[in-house]
Amino acid sequence: MDHPLKRISLLIREDQYDLISEKELNLSSLVRDLIDDHFSNNAITISASKETKKLYDNIVANSGTDDSELEGYFRESLHKLLKEKISQMQSLEKTAFGRDK
Repeated sequence: MDHPLKRISLLIREDQYDLISEKELNLSSLVRDLIDDHFSNNAITISASKETKKLYDNIVANSGTDDSELEGYFRESLHKLLKEKISQMQSLEKTAFGRDK
């Protein structure tokens, strides 16, 4: 469903303008997408190193994939992270209180 558009004035830094122009991006679409992501109930934004970002961009650009295909891998990574954190907390408890559960 198309939504009516509203014209606004937007100020950005000159370096941001240069980047957008260099990449030939549509600023209006970019801003709309970022607003949708920000207020989405199912979008996640993460920060990563430059190397990881470059790798992500390269894979997504050259594989015909999109973020929806990453969800299973992301959930698996979250599960591994949770297990690691639980193990660390159990080790901390054992060290701090000299006991197991």
